[in-house]
Amino acid sequence: MSPEYYQSLLDRYWRRSGALLYRPNQREACCPHYTLRLDSSKFHATKDQRHAINRFNKHVTGDEYTKKAARLYPRSREQAKKRDMEFDLVERIHEAEAQTLKNPPLPLHKFEVTLEPDVFTEEKYAVFENYQRVVHHEGPDSISRDGFKRFLCASPLRRTVFRSADDGKERQLGSYHQCYRLDGKLVAIGVLDLLPDCVSAVYFLYHESIHKWQPGKLGALREIALATEKGYRWWYPGYYIHTCPKMKYKMDYAPQFLLEPDTLSWEKVDDDLLARFDSKGYLEMSSHTGDAPGSGNTPGGTAKEEERQGDSDDEEEHSLFDANMPGIPPLEQMRSVDLDQIPVRLNRGFCFAGDIFQWNDEDIDNPGTPKAAIAQMVAAVGTDLVAHQTCLDFRRGV
Repeated sequence: MSPEYYQSLLDRYWRRSGALLYRPNQREACCPHYTLRLDSSKFHATKDQRHAINRFNKHVTGDEYTKKAARLYPRSREQAKKRDMEFDLVERIHEAEAQTLKNPPLPLHKFEVTLEPDVFTEEKYAVFENYQRVVHHEGPDSISRDGFKRFLCASPLRRTVFRSADDGKERQLGSYHQCYRLDGKLVAIGVLDLLPDCVSAVYFLYHESIHKWQPGKLGALREIALATEKGYRWWYPGYYIHTCPKMKYKMDYAPQFLLEPDTLSWEKVDDDLLARFDSKGYLEMSSHTGDAPGSGNTPGGTAKEEERQGDSDDEEEHSLFDANMPGIPPLEQMRSVDLDQIPVRLNRGFCFAGDIFQWNDEDIDNPGTPKAAIAQMVAAVGTDLVAHQTCLDFRRGV
């Protein structure tokens, strides 16, 4: 899968876990998931975030280095004044790195951050095992090398290089591990999907030895700095669940925007929006807020769908069009979509779906048929995206 294609899926509420891509149904979920993104070009670190960076940098360099370096490499009055008055996130985030520090003298610790392919190593697995056991309190039977590989080393994204048409800069695309090493020891890993217009955070894990330095906060700030420095602009911190205390930290970074599930438009997150979350499960933000879910006036439902929802629960097959899912086109709209021309990859070459399945007599309203299954996939991915960029592949093991 190309990074460009996955970027389009992210903006349609999809995310990945390993090689598995999924999309939640917010309207029917007990804990609705919402896609967030942050504009790194407008981000300003809070006092607490600035303190976390400065505190860790001081730990790395040590007081003796700071004093000697100030004498050997004094800042000009203008530079000193600017540093006191302005907090440059990109500058401060790199300030204690080994390749940035001037020497002599030598800092107290050697701190390095590298962007590496998302491949398995025993060094990485040791951090994963410690994190799952100490932070998430998982037992040894729940932690395995195969699980680590499937979860954090099995991306469907191709690694490539993207050249921006705006500034001509090249930036890496694909799935990577951002590795943090302190005195040569791997102590944290940020699992990232680097896409044309964003840094998407997949997972962040760290060794217990650096817990007191707020590594999660430092990792988030470094990822925002990466989005700024390399021109990705947007930082996607993953799904937000308002009722989940462990996700509250995501709102500490601003300005954030929330993807509206029905219209796929971005809404600014502010105090008013968060207050509305407090009184609702699924938050209707579109112009259809006053309509009952599935009333036929929203993209998620039609009158016929309501009738079918009352059918027996004993049916073996259930249709996505019955799911009352936001952003899913209604049946009547989907019947006008040309499914016949969707390309299907074969062992040798390609063919069109209509030629393979011979489904002229099938209706997408009949769950269990190939036409219905593909219609549901098209509805979930997006008709515009499928029409121009999607190819089906039914081969095993790909």
